[in-house]
Amino acid sequence: MPTYARATDRQVEETLSFIDELVGGVEPRDFAFRLWDGTGWGPGHGSEPRFTIVLKHPGSLRRMFLPPSDLTIGEAYIYDDFDVEGDIEAIATLGDRLQVLENEPAALARHGVRLLKLPSGGPSRAGGRGARLRGRAHSKQRDEAATRYHYDVSNDFYSLWLDRNMVYSCAYFHDTDEDLDTAQERKLDYICRKLRLKPGERLLDIGCGWGGLVLHAAREYGADALGITLSPLQATFARERIAEEGMKDRCRVAVLDYRDVDEAHPFDKLVSVGMFEHVGKALLPTYFEKAARLLRPGGVFLNHGISTSIGNKPSLGPSFSDVYVFPDGELLPISTMLAEAEKAGFEVRDVESLREHYAMTLRRWVRRLERNADAARAVTDEVTYRIWRLFMSYSAHQFSSNAIGVYQTVLVRPNQGKSGLPLTRQEWYT
Repeated sequence: MPTYARATDRQVEETLSFIDELVGGVEPRDFAFRLWDGTGWGPGHGSEPRFTIVLKHPGSLRRMFLPPSDLTIGEAYIYDDFDVEGDIEAIATLGDRLQVLENEPAALARHGVRLLKLPSGGPSRAGGRGARLRGRAHSKQRDEAATRYHYDVSNDFYSLWLDRNMVYSCAYFHDTDEDLDTAQERKLDYICRKLRLKPGERLLDIGCGWGGLVLHAAREYGADALGITLSPLQATFARERIAEEGMKDRCRVAVLDYRDVDEAHPFDKLVSVGMFEHVGKALLPTYFEKAARLLRPGGVFLNHGISTSIGNKPSLGPSFSDVYVFPDGELLPISTMLAEAEKAGFEVRDVESLREHYAMTLRRWVRRLERNADAARAVTDEVTYRIWRLFMSYSAHQFSSNAIGVYQTVLVRPNQGKSGLPLTRQEWYT
């Protein structure tokens, strides 16, 4: 049985009783609750909890779980109805418990009745950060607004926890102790080797972020690299770095939608890292058909993107990510992506999962963000800091549990049946 300090009033008693019913059976019992008056609920036997959920006021639980969804609990966290001390990724065990409850109507009804008996109210949420997009989903104007919502937070904010090259996608580790800078540089080089980049080849990076990959491709492989992004802040940062390194003759970044790239002079190689998640299922044919027209016969396209497990059920309503992180983002099974690529005329030559690498990357990002919490709040605000801390921690759990994955896919536009690729992967892995 859990242990808790002596309750002092009815609100505390009812809160402790609800916690018992909701998570009393969750194992391992490595977490604790602390109420607004200091009353504690914990694992007992002198054990140190892996994390502690701090309820800030008597209405915290009602705001956290009514109605039960990841959006509800996420909003309760970012608007300070509760806080998390310790390993925030571990709170995902409660998220898993909520998913189980969604399939138990009787339990949902019972908990709902008990929640309604708990106090309501809490801090005001006026002027929250959530995305407010208008227009048709995945129109050019709306895609630009969605991109700017996420990426134009602040270059200073991202620089606090990304690596020195500002790479905002999973790194490629050789071992579990490797530092983030080294692993991200290895990922950039791995992509260039998979593309088999040669001096003078024209490379297009679709969704280039802060320019880390185009700079690496131009500097280390002699490529003539163009990166495109919908984020003016990213483009400004990338152009400044390109100028500082004296690479303006071989490396450029433009604020441009992939659908508007000039097709008159096809590229030798294409790459897209972390942009595919923004395309949407309805636009996949457009995405791959455009890529095929932009690539010369015999050219290679490396598509790196997050996927969802084919068995995952769609959310019953908007998720926390939909509202606060990646508006209009859509994760699809890898099989859906491959089918659409083939329909557009691509040959699938290689598919590699980097799922474990993304979990490791996210944990490093979270640790760096937490170490720089005060600076992050100073350049943005408390809510923004909490959004990224929660989202990245929960994403690490999703990658670890195989709820989502990430794949690098090498696609070729065949040239009279010839791929031009090596017979083995040895050139990529060595």
